[in-house]
Amino acid sequence: MSKAQQLQLDAILRQGGLDTAGDVQKLRAAFNELMAQVPVAPDIQQRRLEVGGVTGIEVTVLGNGAENVILYFHGGVYVIGTAVASVPLVGDLVRRSGTRAITLEYRLGPEDPYPAAVQDARAAYEGLLAQGIAPDRIVLAGESAGGGLVVATLLALRDAGTPLPSCGYLMSPYADLTLSGQTLAEKQELDPVLTPDGLRARVPDYVGGADAADPRISPIFGDLSGLPPLLIQVGSHEVLLSDALRLAGRAARSDVAVTLEVTPGVPHVFQGFAGLLDEAGVALDRAAEFLKAQLAHP
Repeated sequence: MSKAQQLQLDAILRQGGLDTAGDVQKLRAAFNELMAQVPVAPDIQQRRLEVGGVTGIEVTVLGNGAENVILYFHGGVYVIGTAVASVPLVGDLVRRSGTRAITLEYRLGPEDPYPAAVQDARAAYEGLLAQGIAPDRIVLAGESAGGGLVVATLLALRDAGTPLPSCGYLMSPYADLTLSGQTLAEKQELDPVLTPDGLRARVPDYVGGADAADPRISPIFGDLSGLPPLLIQVGSHEVLLSDALRLAGRAARSDVAVTLEVTPGVPHVFQGFAGLLDEAGVALDRAAEFLKAQLAHP
């Protein structure tokens, strides 16, 4: 059954794919139109708010007054994507983990290149601390560029001496904007979502005049020592597979407790397709258990 699901999902993604190398405004409009078709479960509640001066959406499950909070960073190559588009996936994670979440509307390039996204993520986290939420009750999580932003934010917080959150959860992290990973070429025919040319076109929008090898842009080049436990999930059909593999290796060499899960035959951010793909639900269940364990035993 799973193989049939994988093939069906691959066909759907190829048919409705986005040209990430195109005009930014048209790309954003097409992405928003596509994501608007993804339903939000009826038990999921949304509330616009501001934390640390940054806007976002609080995502909760009806009747769940959870104290633990996930600070979530959406994907979109640091150029597209919105907090509202991430709500279906974030809601699924919230339901499974028994937490609440704030999905952040961080600034995007090319209007606001690096370090704007890292500054917003850090400000929001510090805003949660200012509200009296203990760091061991907070999780940083994100998908794709948001996964890379999780690690970049952790590095910024560590270097500033700010107490770190309980853990980080990364789905298909985009962690190397130098685009030096081997799987960009090796997995190009298998990946129905991202292409090397599409990624290459968007890198300058975020990097601007900075160095793409800066660890707060491309965390695979950083010293990750002192970071909290990380869970990294990725699919074997992704051009960004090598980003996840190298990031996990970097974390391990830095004595960080890291769990790497590679799921065969699935695409980029496959966790967002729990209604179509058995592996997606299984991955989210494992992530929820990881989050519960870290929040219970900081």
